[in-house]
Amino acid sequence: MSFLRTIDNGSLVIHPPGFYIIGFETLPHVNLYFIFLAFVYVVSVLFNMLVISIISFNHNLHTPKFLAVGNLAVIDVILNTCTIPSMIKIFLVKDNFVPFNLCLLQMFIYYTFLTLESFALAILAYDRLIAICFPLRQHAFNTMWSMSCIVGLTWSYSIGMIAFCTSIMTRLSFCKSVKVFSYFCDYAPVFRLACNDNTLHWAVSSALSMVILIGPLLFIILSYAAILVTVFRMKSLDSRMKALATCVEHLILVAIFYIPILSIFMVGFYLGLIDPDQRVLSLSLSSCLPPCLNPIIYSLKTKEIKTRAIALFRKVKVTPS
Repeated sequence: MSFLRTIDNGSLVIHPPGFYIIGFETLPHVNLYFIFLAFVYVVSVLFNMLVISIISFNHNLHTPKFLAVGNLAVIDVILNTCTIPSMIKIFLVKDNFVPFNLCLLQMFIYYTFLTLESFALAILAYDRLIAICFPLRQHAFNTMWSMSCIVGLTWSYSIGMIAFCTSIMTRLSFCKSVKVFSYFCDYAPVFRLACNDNTLHWAVSSALSMVILIGPLLFIILSYAAILVTVFRMKSLDSRMKALATCVEHLILVAIFYIPILSIFMVGFYLGLIDPDQRVLSLSLSSCLPPCLNPIIYSLKTKEIKTRAIALFRKVKVTPS
C-alpha cells in the first residue's frame, strides 16, 4: 500500500511504505564478508571509544589538536554504527525491508557523517599547517576557542546541507520499483526509482559529491603544499624529517578515505564501467574500513594518547581480580 501526500505546489506524490535493499546478489560466500564487517565494527567501536575516553578524562589532552582527534573518533563511531549493523540485518539476517521514514533517516545520518569525516580530515590538515608553518604563533592562531568554532561550523553546515538534500526526497513519487540496489538507503539509487522529475536531485547529488570530497581534499592538498614549502626552507635535515614525520599518518588516512571513494565514483557512478555488485562491495568497504583504521593508524599512534593507553592497560593488568 502506498501513501499519497500533497506538497507545496499542489502536486500529488506517492510514497511507498518502504524500500527493499538489494545487493551482493551474484557474489559468492558473501556471508563471510558480513562476518568480517562485524569484526570491523567491533574494532572500530572499541578503539574509537578508547580514544574518546582517553581524551575526555585527561585534562592535559584538552587541546585544539586532540579536540580535532576526538571529533574524528566520534564521527567514526557514528558513521559505522549507521551502516554496519543495518547491513548485517539486511544481508545476513535477510530482513531487507526498510520503512520509508527510516530510510530517509539513515540516508541523512550516513551522508551527514560521511561529510563530517571528510571535513575532520581537513581539520587535522589545518592543525598540521598551523603547527609547522606558524610554530611561534601556533598558540595564538590555533586555540581551543577557534578549533571549537571550526568543528562547530562543520557540524552545523553538514547537518543543514544534508537535511536539505534529504528533505527534497519527499517531493518524489515512487510508483514503480521500490528495490534499492545498494548496501543501505543510498541517495542516488533511491531517487533514480522516482517516476516524476528528479533533475533537482541529480544536480544536488553532483554538487554534494563536490562539497563532500573535492572541497576538503583540495584544502588538504593546498595545506600540504604550504607545509612542503616551509619544510624545504628549514636548514636542518633533522628538523625537516621531524616535521614530515608528524604528517605521515595523516596522509595515510587521507589516502585510505579519498582514493577508493573517488575511484569508485569516477569509474562506477559517472563512467558506469564497474559491475554493480562489485561497485556496492567496493563502496561499502571503502566507507566502513576508514573508521576502523583511523584510530589504529593515527589516533593511538600519537605520543600522548599512546602513552596514556599503555598506562591504562598496565593498570588494568596489575589490578587484582
